[in-house]
Amino acid sequence: MISAIVPVWNGRDLLVRLLDSLAAQTQPVDELLVVDNGSADGAPEAARDRGARVIPMGHNAGFAAAVNRGIEESRGDWLAVLNSDVVIAPDYLARLLDAAQAGGAWFATGKILEFGKNGRIDGTFDVICRGGTAWRVGSGRTDAAAFSLSRQIWSPPFTAVLLRTEVFRRAGMLENRFESYLEDVDFGLRCAARELAGVYVPAAIAWHQGSATLGRWHAETVRRIARNQIFLLARHYPAPLLRRWFWAMAAAQILWGGLALRHGAAGGWLHGVFQGLRGFSAARASYAQFDAGALHKLLRSNERIIRDIQTSTGFDWYWKLYFLLTGGGAK
Repeated sequence: MISAIVPVWNGRDLLVRLLDSLAAQTQPVDELLVVDNGSADGAPEAARDRGARVIPMGHNAGFAAAVNRGIEESRGDWLAVLNSDVVIAPDYLARLLDAAQAGGAWFATGKILEFGKNGRIDGTFDVICRGGTAWRVGSGRTDAAAFSLSRQIWSPPFTAVLLRTEVFRRAGMLENRFESYLEDVDFGLRCAARELAGVYVPAAIAWHQGSATLGRWHAETVRRIARNQIFLLARHYPAPLLRRWFWAMAAAQILWGGLALRHGAAGGWLHGVFQGLRGFSAARASYAQFDAGALHKLLRSNERIIRDIQTSTGFDWYWKLYFLLTGGGAK
């Protein structure tokens, strides 16, 4: 049984578009839960008209809290978590389910393209470097052979993902303090620590509007990402690696601040860094106990993926400078 969980905060027309694509699936969902974060544009009513059970949060509690509420209310042994601004191909869920079952994977995600951008990648799977910044592999690049290889992954974007319900009992729910952004990377690190692997299925295609609610470089978006990057370090990096990789962390975060400055969002970045540092101890209290050796191995592998794909498809200046400043890999 598959339960679909769709958090929504306004964006009625986008939600309707998603629900229409869900209704066209060759592998239909058995339960449709729309978790409403206080929409005021008729989105909940449109969801009910299409047969969804609407779960009201009463206010904008954030993506993580909405997904967690949906998990608690769901009855399926598989959960499809979908952003409200995504559209999935008719065979999307069928391909993910077949691949996950065939390989004994805990979750599966597909190739997600930018909506209306003629074959440009929105995301595939997530990786994170020693410095604590994550890359949604392929984001912004033209689709190419590098993104068409099925592979084992540890961190699935929660844009359009299918998961075994049991994985949340083993790895825990999404972390509410993240609100929105990087909560899926935090979850992926916990999966990696417990060796709960998933699969990337490039034949499963979806299209994502991308930051449709606020915008990719809105000050609030940047604030949350900057804060949550520091929370990732607090929650997952053992003390010896915090000391060992201090320069990599400083370089990664400052370079990301440069990106924010370039897009006119330096204030949001500074605010987020301040909140992250102020909340570091509280986030550290929920430290996920990642073994230092295992984390070192994971991040070394992640940086190899970043470097290899950047080399084959063209380097972003961010990653080019990061590898230049930090020695080119996790040593």
